[in-house]
Amino acid sequence: MRSSSRAVGLALGFAADWYFGDPRRGHPVAGFGRVASGVRRVLYADSRVAGVAYAGVLVAGAGALGVAAERVGRGPVAGTVLTAAATWTVLGGTSLRREAAAIGESLEAGDLAAARERLPHLCGRDPRGLDADQIARAVVESVAENTSDAVVAPLFWGAVAGIPGLLAYRASNTLDAMVGYRNTKYRNFGWASARLDDVLNWVPARFTGAVTVAVAPVVGGSPSRTLSVLRRDGARHPSPNAGRCEASAAGALGVRLGGMNTYGDVVEDRPVMGSGRAPRVADIRRAAVLSATVGLASVAAAARLANVVTARRRPGR
Repeated sequence: MRSSSRAVGLALGFAADWYFGDPRRGHPVAGFGRVASGVRRVLYADSRVAGVAYAGVLVAGAGALGVAAERVGRGPVAGTVLTAAATWTVLGGTSLRREAAAIGESLEAGDLAAARERLPHLCGRDPRGLDADQIARAVVESVAENTSDAVVAPLFWGAVAGIPGLLAYRASNTLDAMVGYRNTKYRNFGWASARLDDVLNWVPARFTGAVTVAVAPVVGGSPSRTLSVLRRDGARHPSPNAGRCEASAAGALGVRLGGMNTYGDVVEDRPVMGSGRAPRVADIRRAAVLSATVGLASVAAAARLANVVTARRRPGR
């Protein structure tokens, strides 16, 4: 089967993220976040109706921008270039691994204060009072969950729906990070953003778990053990998707994830996933290797899926 411009664009965008990471200045996702903040100030109300309007306007707007981009790039070369640019914009795998590595390096150097200061760049957990191993657990869990959010899911939606899928997914995921909390302020307003993000991540999270089972040996893990942990613990997490990613990572790495987490004034006691030892600082590097391997497998699968989708949509088929 001849590769479609969508498949090639996804692969090139993935390569750009792999080698360059996120743009250092003027990142379009940051620009979307500023727009979303402005819209939030206008539409905010402590109601689900307002939250539905908020998510609907912004996600639909991002999707419409993607439709316009595809109309501009109807030719194979333009389509490939625009898909690659959009893919690079929405992926975050390299930045995820770099943030994890920076925290790991601080911990390896014994600079606990620097690691605590950097942790909020990776997750919303309160770093105050966390020791080195507790920070390591937070990093491993965040890398596992965000491998799906930052890599697998955007590639999946890019393969299925092209540039509109890429942009709409990233918009939804960004809104979930901004307002998808169960606190007093956002329990109602953020409900639609959180639920939409759950729906869009349902397939990618399960694919992430399955691929993690397959590639577990790259970090010294056992596919059979990883599958066992995934099947036993994947549904224990309060998120319908994050548990699949974290449980499979726990099985592959041979560690135990979950436990008490503090998010500002909210304390959550997460179910334990895995039956190994507690994570250590050295496991941060192993988690990054696992994440990178899952990403490589995912872009190959996404390119194949994109070819299938575009072939079925060609006239005469």
